[in-house]
Amino acid sequence: MDTVIVLFTRDLRVHDHPALAAACARARQVLPLFVLDPAVPAGRRGPFLLDCLEDLRASLRARGGDLLVRRGDVVEETMRLASETSATAVYASADVSSLARRRQERLGAERIEFRRFPGLTVIPPDLLRPAGGGDHYRVFTPYWRAWSFTPRRRMEEPPPVVATPRGLEPGVIPPHEPYGTRGGESAARERMSAWMRLCLDGYAEGHDDLAGDRTSRLSPYLRFGCLSPLELAGCGNDDYVRQLCWRDFYYQVAFAFPELNRRDYRPREIAWREDEDAAQAWREGMTGLPIVDAGMRQLMAEGWMHNRARMITASYLVKQLRVDWRVGAAHFFERLLDGDVANNSGNWQWIAGTGNDTKPYRSFNPLRQARRFDPDGEYVRRYVPELAGLPGGLVHEPWRLPTPVRGYPTPLTRQ
Repeated sequence: MDTVIVLFTRDLRVHDHPALAAACARARQVLPLFVLDPAVPAGRRGPFLLDCLEDLRASLRARGGDLLVRRGDVVEETMRLASETSATAVYASADVSSLARRRQERLGAERIEFRRFPGLTVIPPDLLRPAGGGDHYRVFTPYWRAWSFTPRRRMEEPPPVVATPRGLEPGVIPPHEPYGTRGGESAARERMSAWMRLCLDGYAEGHDDLAGDRTSRLSPYLRFGCLSPLELAGCGNDDYVRQLCWRDFYYQVAFAFPELNRRDYRPREIAWREDEDAAQAWREGMTGLPIVDAGMRQLMAEGWMHNRARMITASYLVKQLRVDWRVGAAHFFERLLDGDVANNSGNWQWIAGTGNDTKPYRSFNPLRQARRFDPDGEYVRRYVPELAGLPGGLVHEPWRLPTPVRGYPTPLTRQ
């Protein structure tokens, strides 16, 4: 095979990249390509994405290759490059979102060989089927059992050489200001190594500690494919691996139900309230419930939120304020560095009772959650400075004070 285009999308790495490895093994020339599509705005994830592209370009150049960056419709720009270089094939990592699948279908209809490879999940989303029938698992626990005993593909080493021909216009990665977490495979691997060395052994005991912040914070890197989920799944910690299985679980749900971000997976005929004032107070971290406000302000400041805080803030919106889960999911998707369709929508529907939770009427009491997972109020004080001077657990119940805290609202709902 002479020339193959490797179309990068959400797989911005060189370690364990099956499509890249296959192209380098089979083709004389390899054209790594990323297309910045103006029709798919990156929003708050933009600077992180551009960090990832810069780092990927550096990794490819260190191996004799390059990252070709184009701007426009992904399929049109891919086929334009194929025409310019006489490429005979396009290799890409398979994805499950409606947008990705439409793109894959369009590439498959072109007059060029198009091959999809695994790499975005540990187990391919269309591989496992329930023994009793059906096209996917609807409940996590049986999926976890099947997933745990399923053989995994072998890890791919990063290619030592990427033979990209000279003379091609590399394209411009737009200048940008960093936003919080630094993106890219190099930063991801540094974070992974440090976290595994320092925190992995205590993950089960510490991952729900809001103030301790002992979660891996690797989810943005997984979202952009800077790390291989298969590599992480080999860490040897079952509690952490279970979280990776949840990620795979929602990918297989989204594969079977592509409208996961728009329609109730399990319709419950819930009468949602249209209350934009309440929704906006929630977005701004001004609900008057400190644990909720702390989580929402962490999201605004960092583009990330502790997983326990995500459950608390989401449950508050849909179960206490009775606002449609789609309102919350849209805000999270816009703001989170790790926001993707499958996990964001799947988790929101789980909380709302319209998704894969076997207990659809489950609700998280914010005050009880605060007392349990932030008993000293350290997490709240970190993100809600108006309450920083309040002693002990009183920080979770400022309405008990004889006079209101200046600048902080009374609760929309009181627990």
